[in-house]
Amino acid sequence: MEQLKHECGVAMIRLLKPLDYYEKKYGTWAYGFNKLYLMMEKQHNRGQEGAGIASVCLHKEPGTEYMFREKAEGKDAITEIFSRVTQEMAGELYMGHLRYSTTGKSGLTFVHPFLRRNNWRAKNLCLCGNFNMTNIDEVFQFLTAQGQSPRIYGDSYITLELMGHRLDREVERLFSEAKEKGLEGTEITNYIDNHVEMANVLKKTMEHYDGGYVMCGLTGSGEMFSVRDPWGIRPAFYYRDDEMVALASERPVLQTTFDLQCEDVHELKPGEALIVRRNGESHLEQIMPAQQLSACSFERIYFSRGSDRDIYQERKRLGEQLTPVILDAINGDVENTVFSYIPNTAEVAYYGMTDGFRRQGYNVRTEKVVWKDIKLRTFISANTERNDLAAHVYDISYGSLRPYEDNLVIIDDSIVRGTTLKESIFKILDRLHPKKIVMVSSSPQIRYPDYYGIDMARLEEFCAFRATMALIEERGMWQLVNDVYLACKRNPLSENHVRALYEPFTVEEINQKIVEMLRPQGMQAPIELVFQSIEGLHEACPNHPGDWYFTGHYPTPGGTRLVNQAFVNYIDSKQKQQQ
Repeated sequence: MEQLKHECGVAMIRLLKPLDYYEKKYGTWAYGFNKLYLMMEKQHNRGQEGAGIASVCLHKEPGTEYMFREKAEGKDAITEIFSRVTQEMAGELYMGHLRYSTTGKSGLTFVHPFLRRNNWRAKNLCLCGNFNMTNIDEVFQFLTAQGQSPRIYGDSYITLELMGHRLDREVERLFSEAKEKGLEGTEITNYIDNHVEMANVLKKTMEHYDGGYVMCGLTGSGEMFSVRDPWGIRPAFYYRDDEMVALASERPVLQTTFDLQCEDVHELKPGEALIVRRNGESHLEQIMPAQQLSACSFERIYFSRGSDRDIYQERKRLGEQLTPVILDAINGDVENTVFSYIPNTAEVAYYGMTDGFRRQGYNVRTEKVVWKDIKLRTFISANTERNDLAAHVYDISYGSLRPYEDNLVIIDDSIVRGTTLKESIFKILDRLHPKKIVMVSSSPQIRYPDYYGIDMARLEEFCAFRATMALIEERGMWQLVNDVYLACKRNPLSENHVRALYEPFTVEEINQKIVEMLRPQGMQAPIELVFQSIEGLHEACPNHPGDWYFTGHYPTPGGTRLVNQAFVNYIDSKQKQQQ
């Protein structure tokens, strides 16, 4: 309902046969580009602010262009960049990227892929990724201490420079080897191109990073790679056969693009890299030691496509597991209750919820109560009028409830800020005059920011945090706030001190306060909030234990440091406002 911005989606293809093989078999020189286009469109949900592609041709004559890149901004960026593709750009290596900004930085400059040019093929590096690094300050200091001067301060550019530096060292190592073997001229160049060990480059680069990432790259000499963070926070899936190697952020993308079964597609393991050499040989290599698995649970609840076999079942379980607490909220009166959902990502959890009631023998009444209209353009400048337009993004099915007789149970995948509930959803639902509204979230209360690529970095954005601070103020518990503030400043790496703010309160107490804060003025129907439990989350998504948004248990030191800093920033800002 409240759109969260994910950081990125990636797509890569390495064709293993001569290019004329694909033209003869598939009838087009653009086979690689066509498959890349489909992979990107199938991941459009992961990024609509910009897109970019790159290709490398291995058999161009010296002095001719062999590495190509196109980038564009906006929701139509994919169509725009592929409209510029020419036959000259066809090659064996392809890369695609879809961008959502998690840094607030916009413009074509920040759209992936990023390209580092050099006259030597092997020193050219093109990078894209699904990542957010939490220790970029330290990496920047490491680079500058060596005398380097990155042009732009940002994790993408700094990573490009750091990895480019390591690639330069690898090429220089091979240059020395070639000279020792008595090679000269283009023999040296060919030796370097055919012997680059990307694992050396990746190990020396990624050891510096704290964060969640899937880092993808191409070199001018024909190396392709993708490496996943050691905690497995961000996802990557790959497929290999005798014609190609392909990688994407989501499994169904590969299944649809190449007509595959689930079992054909494999997931990159934490700390592991998929490396395809210039000669087409591919292998998996452990780049960083795997840490405790912290695969992102939000991928399963919200971001990834629900068409994935396992995600579909997990979202259904998330809905079904809520039936006992929903039953309590409506006092067991299923007969006089209508069940519905907020489109579009909550639909599968809704099926699980209603199936759960049916399995218990209940004859549930289901309606599509809420409709999401096209995004209205808020062209009116006055805030009040613009807010009024925004409130009408959703509409209702009039007559879907019996006024003052029926309860309304409505499920969403998550409740983050609560703005849409207050400004739109609750207002329009009240027009149906339900006896009671039970607002259900298939995820637990979101209490903490994400620092690994999801656009929710400020504590005060979360309705659960705002409600907790309101309870603290009501009960005069400002000593707790002061203690947490000082602990965050003194020991930012020791633990997440912000967790202490929630400890005095039950989930129900926070729920009640959220309702008070989000309830629109003049609304008649009573509201009750129902959230997924942490235990229920892990039961439904057992292979994705990363739950820091809900529990505050960050998998990396960088995440812990940043959440403590976020609370310090919040208090400092409040104090400035009061001065």
